[in-house]
Amino acid sequence: MENIPPVSSIIKATGLVFGDIGTSPIYTLAVLFALIPPTEEDIMGLISLIFWTLTILVSLQYAFLAMRLSHNGEGGTIVLKEILSPMLKHPISLAIVTLIATLGISLMIGDCVITPAISILSAVEGIKLVPVLGEISQGLLITIAILITLFLFWSQKRGTEKIAAIFGPVMILWFIVLLVTGLYSLIQTPQILFSLSPSFALRFFVDNPIDGFLSLSLVILCATGGEALFADMGHLGREPIRWAWIFVFIAILISYLGQGAYLLRTGNANNPLFEMIYSQASFLYIPFLLVMIMATVIASQAVISGIFSVTFQAISTHLLPMLHIDYTSSHLRTQIYIDAINWMLCIAVILMLLIFQYSERLAEAYGIAVTGTMLITGILMTAIFLHKNQRGFFALSVLVTLVDLAFFISMLTKVPAGGFWSLIIASVPFSVIIIYTHGQKMLYHAMHPMDWKTFRQRYAKIYKSTKHITGTAVFFARSVDRIPPYISRTIFTSGILYEKTIIVSMNSTENPFGIESTLQPDLEPGLSILTISRGYMEVIDLMQIIHRAGIEERTIFYGMEEIVSRKIGFKLFYLIKRICPSFVQYYRLPAQKVHGVITRIEL
Repeated sequence: MENIPPVSSIIKATGLVFGDIGTSPIYTLAVLFALIPPTEEDIMGLISLIFWTLTILVSLQYAFLAMRLSHNGEGGTIVLKEILSPMLKHPISLAIVTLIATLGISLMIGDCVITPAISILSAVEGIKLVPVLGEISQGLLITIAILITLFLFWSQKRGTEKIAAIFGPVMILWFIVLLVTGLYSLIQTPQILFSLSPSFALRFFVDNPIDGFLSLSLVILCATGGEALFADMGHLGREPIRWAWIFVFIAILISYLGQGAYLLRTGNANNPLFEMIYSQASFLYIPFLLVMIMATVIASQAVISGIFSVTFQAISTHLLPMLHIDYTSSHLRTQIYIDAINWMLCIAVILMLLIFQYSERLAEAYGIAVTGTMLITGILMTAIFLHKNQRGFFALSVLVTLVDLAFFISMLTKVPAGGFWSLIIASVPFSVIIIYTHGQKMLYHAMHPMDWKTFRQRYAKIYKSTKHITGTAVFFARSVDRIPPYISRTIFTSGILYEKTIIVSMNSTENPFGIESTLQPDLEPGLSILTISRGYMEVIDLMQIIHRAGIEERTIFYGMEEIVSRKIGFKLFYLIKRICPSFVQYYRLPAQKVHGVITRIEL
């Protein structure tokens, strides 16, 4: 590891990234032992399985392997796709990788809906152990969970940096509580430490081959939020997250060991964490409950901020349409807030609370999305290490991917019990991405762009024979090799020709950050090209770059399409384009100078 980062950044990483995985001790063992008898052999076997799951799927897969594949500290499924794509020579291979990455993005969004629901509801249900509140109705608990959910999503607009500064100390307190209470129980029954040996996990599978395999679908609850280590790297950096994980891993492992020790002593498995703490110090139970509820609010923050990052990457790489984005930090470029995504997720989480009603029912539905995301990460990592000829990392990645596959197959048994909701939720962003990318491709071909050589010749001819409007006109094109029809219609058909015409071309590079702009002046009299190359995670001020190049525009033209089609797919594509912010809104172009040119296209 590199030098230890500042303590403040480690605390922020603890609050932002590890809330989700840090609250998994609340419900994991309760759900497991609701289905499996708490015999000594099963307790030792399942604690062993939890330890090795955390070690392989979180420490090895994400903290060790995935994080070394990031670009400038950026992580996530799209980053892996962007790393792998230049290594692929065959178009079919590239299409397969793009499809796999699209599935990964969609499944992560599906995970982001059920994870906050199960975290918040399981914590709120702990109120039932308070003696005077033991008869509280489930309906009231759900109402409390919905109010907490609304607060969580309302607070997102404050920005992840500010949220992390508030949440970090609370999560540090939560992990200290887990550590101390777990250690107190562990000291009373130290033989639980033998469960760290993989032999107990293997013996559990040998003695219970079917139940052991099916139990993987519940054991994965201990690793919920593990993917946030990688997805949230852009918010606070690689090293703060790695160092925070060391502390978090120790704290939650001690908590699981303490709960296992409590089960060995009592066999009381209704809710091991709640009951263990209540038996240790009942007078501190209510303060513990308050800290836990705050921790579960924070738990959902990791996946939500991760979704913001993934959505922004998808927009920047043209997988998703433009959405309105607020930038919540002046010095960390990837700290963002996307209002449309935030409130759609909020509605979906509340819907899950109303549908499932109980945390154990949510647990039965949970896991398909998260294991699918982990499996896709493993596949992409393995392909990258293979192409880089890094044999040691490749071998480890193959091992991790096989473990991911085993967990994913076990999850398929949850589909009839409610797991289909994760797939239904994931199908929404997946469908949007497929419809949008296919529609954009068909739209590009249908528009019949003019090649650069023909455009240049016609421009030179008309410039000599036509009067010019005073000033500079700016047009936008994805590539100057193929000039969009709105430019040729404006200049050649409508005869609108300014003294100076600047075509601005923007493209994304393979790196996440970096901005380069090159002005090619007077390629023909009055015709220049400004090429802007930017990292696919780079937030740009487009007008600032234009002015920095010495361009003082009088008018800005941009293209708009009116799509006519009888096919439902293209109608949905047009609807997506209509409801999303326009090019002008996304790049905050000066409204008083902008003119939209509409092109009618039949698809």
